[in-house]
Amino acid sequence: MKLISWNVNGIRACLTKGFLDFFNKIDADIFCIQETKCQPEQVELKIDGYTSYWNSAEKKGYSGTAIFTKQKPKNVIYGIGIEEHDKEGRVITLEFEKFYMVDIYTPNSKRGLERLEYRQIWEDEIRKYLLKLNENKPVIMCGDLNVAHKEIDLKNPKTNRGNAGFTDEERNKMTELLNAGFIDTYRYLYPDKEDAYSWWSYMGHAREKNIGWRIDYFIVSKDIRSKIKETQIYPEIMGSDHCPVGLEIDL
Repeated sequence: MKLISWNVNGIRACLTKGFLDFFNKIDADIFCIQETKCQPEQVELKIDGYTSYWNSAEKKGYSGTAIFTKQKPKNVIYGIGIEEHDKEGRVITLEFEKFYMVDIYTPNSKRGLERLEYRQIWEDEIRKYLLKLNENKPVIMCGDLNVAHKEIDLKNPKTNRGNAGFTDEERNKMTELLNAGFIDTYRYLYPDKEDAYSWWSYMGHAREKNIGWRIDYFIVSKDIRSKIKETQIYPEIMGSDHCPVGLEIDL
């Protein structure tokens, strides 16, 4: 089973920059996107062979998630059932027979860390939500989680220490999630691989120089770690300030 996750930084813009070329070529079983920045009716995106599910923010042109899947799920859950966290369209869960697929776009703590306090609450509630699902069946979670977990996950850890996405608080919440029974699939297979990034600033030719951060993940329940076949980052795929990431898993 091939799974893809991509923060498209506005699906309407990404569609003009080769989104469908990659989508069709990669032929994923499930394709999750974050930061759609639109309502479903604002974009013509019906793809043969796939059913799509959209969760848009109340605020137009902001946030939002969507999933395209070849196999129809048994059940679909929008959000996590807490109004405070659900109005920005950041979570979609598809329930399949053998697993849950959860697409997440984690709030950015923002410059000046103005949302860091909210972010901590969000992280705790997401962890509880995933653990509840995991009681029933294994979880595969993906998305832009807006954190570089370890120093190896960004080019300049020393100068970025304490900045949004690399605060001790955010990194500790990722550690808590993994310690609660989940696996960062990329580091599971490639614990020491350097210069592997999924996001680059638009400033200073950062992408050309590969001055990046790895903030896009596939996280799975520890119970199914033996089913992981491969995990990928596709830095050559343009169209957003993020590149797609992928997981092959045999469930």
